[in-house]
Amino acid sequence: MSTQPIGIFDSGIGGTSIFKEIKALLPHEHTLYLADSFNAPYGNKSKDEIIALSIKNTKLLISKDCKLIVVACNTATTNAIKELRDLFDIPFVGIEPAIKPAALSTQTKAIGILATKGTLSSELFHKSVDLYSENIKVIEQVGNGIVSLIEEGRTLSEDMKSLLQIYLKPMLEANIDYLVLGCTHYPYLMPLLLEILPEHVKIIDSGQAVARQTKAVLVQNQLLNEQTSTVKNEFYTNGTVAILKAILDAPYDVNYLKF
Repeated sequence: MSTQPIGIFDSGIGGTSIFKEIKALLPHEHTLYLADSFNAPYGNKSKDEIIALSIKNTKLLISKDCKLIVVACNTATTNAIKELRDLFDIPFVGIEPAIKPAALSTQTKAIGILATKGTLSSELFHKSVDLYSENIKVIEQVGNGIVSLIEEGRTLSEDMKSLLQIYLKPMLEANIDYLVLGCTHYPYLMPLLLEILPEHVKIIDSGQAVARQTKAVLVQNQLLNEQTSTVKNEFYTNGTVAILKAILDAPYDVNYLKF
C-alpha cells in the first residue's frame, strides 16, 4: 500500500479527462495534476522539444513524491514515453489513440482518427495503424487549432464547430462508422461531435482504458492506496487558473505554478 499521489501531466487542461476517469475508478487515490498550458499545444512541436518538456514535467512530479506517472497526453506518449522509461525509475502509464477497438469493430471498413500532428507523425502511432488496419481505410486528420481554442476556454464556440465540420467532412464522405479521438483535450468536444456526426458513428477515446491500466500498474507494484481517509487532489497550471477550474467543474485546489 502507498499513500503517495499519482502524478498526471498533460500539455494543458485536456488530460483532466483522464484524471476524471482515474478518479472514478480509484476514488481513494491522491493525485497531483500538472497542466503545462504555457507550452500548449505539444502537437506542433518537434520530437526533441516534446521529450524535453516531458522530462521537465516528470522531474517536477517526482520532486513532489509521486509514485506513478500518467502521461495524459497522446503527443507526449507517442513521442517521449520510451525516453521517460529509460531515464526514470518510476512506473509510467501512457496514452495513445484507441485504433485497435475501432479497427476490430468497424462494419464499413473505414475509421477516422482526429489527433495532433505530433501524434499522427509519430513512430508509435504508425506502428499501431500498421498492426490493426489491414483492409481498413484510415482517415487521419490533424486537429489544428482545436487545443488552442480549448485552452482559451472556447471549447463549444462557433469557431470550434466550424473547425470540426471541416475536419469531419472527409471522414463522413469516406463512410466512417468509428471516430477515434487521439488527444485528451478532445473528449470535451463531445457535445459538438454528437451534433455534427450521424447517429451510427461511434466515438472512442482512451480514458477508461488508461484508468484500468493505471489500476493494474498500481496493483502490480503494490502501490494501491486502500485508506479511506480524506483524499487530496492537487492541480497546478502555468496557464490560466480560471480555465482549469472551469473544465474541472468541481471544488478542487487549483494553483498557478511557474514551471
